[in-house]
Parts: sequence; structure tokens; C-alpha cells
Amino acid sequence: MPTVVTDPAKLPALFQDALNAGDIEGVLALFAPGAGMRTVTGEHITGAEALRAEIGGTVAARGRLTNVPRHALVGADTALLVTDWTMEIDGPDGERIAPTGTTANIARRAGDGGWRFTLLNPLGTA
Repeated sequence: MPTVVTDPAKLPALFQDALNAGDIEGVLALFAPGAGMRTVTGEHITGAEALRAEIGGTVAARGRLTNVPRHALVGADTALLVTDWTMEIDGPDGERIAPTGTTANIARRAGDGGWRFTLLNPLGTA
């Protein structure tokens, strides 16, 4: 993963690649301090430890994410990234399940000029 992400439209692919590689720290590096995420169950979590626990649980359940970018609306310091996603994951009974949805993510330009997620919002699951 690049140290500084200069194109916010690349964030969903970088998230996907880091998650699929089981790189929890790489995923967390894509978030701004104090960032939040709505889980696929609808819970809103914030902070590094809550994000670490959520991402770690996904990695432990052998999560495999596929992101397909739909729109990237980029302003001077804020971007809206709309992405269709599928997450293959081990279900509670050991069966493999594949929820899908569309996520509307917000990213902001940081002081170093790089872009980081401030909010991931993967609702609309099926």
C-alpha cells in the first residue's frame, strides 16, 4: 500500500486488497484518526480499537471482499466514494455466505496530502 494515497478513488481497491491479504494494519492505515464505520449489521463503530476488532473478526471469518467502484465525487478536500461490494465470509454455522450491498464512503484529504476514509457506510445489504 502506498504511504500516501493521492487519489481517493483508489481507497476502495486498497481496502479490498489489504483485507483480502489479512493485513489488518494495512486496512487501518486507510482510516483517518477518529473515523467511523457502519457494520453490515447496522452498528456504528468509531475509533482504532473498534475498527481493529471488526476488521480482525472479518479476517478470522476468512472474509473475501470484492469492491466494484460506481462513482467517485471528489472535491478539494472531501470525496464521496460509492462502491458495490460482495463479502464472502464464514457464517455462524460454518457455511459460506455472501452478503452484498452498496457503500457510500466519505474520505478526506489529510495534512500530508493523502486521502483517508472518515466514514464507511456499507448498508443496503442483501
